[in-house]
Amino acid sequence: MENNKNKMAAGKAAKEYFFILLGAFVMALGIAVFLVDAKVVPGGVSGLSMALHYLTDEKVPVGLMMWIFNIPLYIWGVRELGRQFGARTLVGFTSNAFFIDLLRGAVPGFRGIHLHDHPSIIALQQNDFFMAVLVGGVLLGVGLGIIFKFKGSTAGSDVLAAVGQKRWGVKPGQVFMTVDCVVILIAGVVIQMKGLAMGRPVLTLTLYALLLLFVSSRIIDVILDGFDYARSAYIISSKTDEIAKVIMKDMSRGATAFEARGLYKNQKREVLYTVLSRKEIGKFVDDVKAIDPKAFVIVNNVHEVLGEGFRPRI
Repeated sequence: MENNKNKMAAGKAAKEYFFILLGAFVMALGIAVFLVDAKVVPGGVSGLSMALHYLTDEKVPVGLMMWIFNIPLYIWGVRELGRQFGARTLVGFTSNAFFIDLLRGAVPGFRGIHLHDHPSIIALQQNDFFMAVLVGGVLLGVGLGIIFKFKGSTAGSDVLAAVGQKRWGVKPGQVFMTVDCVVILIAGVVIQMKGLAMGRPVLTLTLYALLLLFVSSRIIDVILDGFDYARSAYIISSKTDEIAKVIMKDMSRGATAFEARGLYKNQKREVLYTVLSRKEIGKFVDDVKAIDPKAFVIVNNVHEVLGEGFRPRI
């Protein structure tokens, strides 16, 4: 029994590390292939590394700088927060930095890899700059979302946010917003100073950077929370028995009834609670209204349902 548990734990850990590496690679694709040459910075340590890359006339690799910046933050995070910023975080930011430099041909022995110089990528940036930035933002968000989903981290702003919340009670969102805005401002100054805007106003690139942050953050939310694939419903009615039959017999779903008291009329009544798929909710509401036109129905979005009749998330 103990051996089986150890094997299951090892298998789960291997799966999580695999997906952390996959997320790091997807994230690296977005940064290395689409964002670095577009001069649109994503904020955080990656954006600061890109700014230094531009400042040194692209002599300092982006991935290497990300790794160097993250090392002291990682050590600080481990000392302040314990083992939660342990091996997974080290694997996350190290593999991400490596993949970025690998894809840009900055790793010794792999100098021939220049995916960002592919004609299709260049044509996309020249002819449809918005799409190039959008693709970069989506890849960045998907990669980070996968890493977070499997208990990983890329250090950087994550450490600042976690330590700030623990030590000073600062909300993580405020930390992320402040750091990202400062980094985008620094990158904008560097791009303007070095004349790297490629004919576009620096303000335009800054707006693209803000769009990038919005898109990537929304994608992360979708990866972590998922699309709403179910609906829950509260039904307050004087005909709960008939409605319950529709739920259980016609729709083959479960339902829970509990007693409540209406404060307006001070009357006791039953309230039904059930969870249905998105496809079922429309018909169900029509059925309820047909049974009791005065029924009070509350429908909520549901991100995840664990139980019979519903698929679990990964």
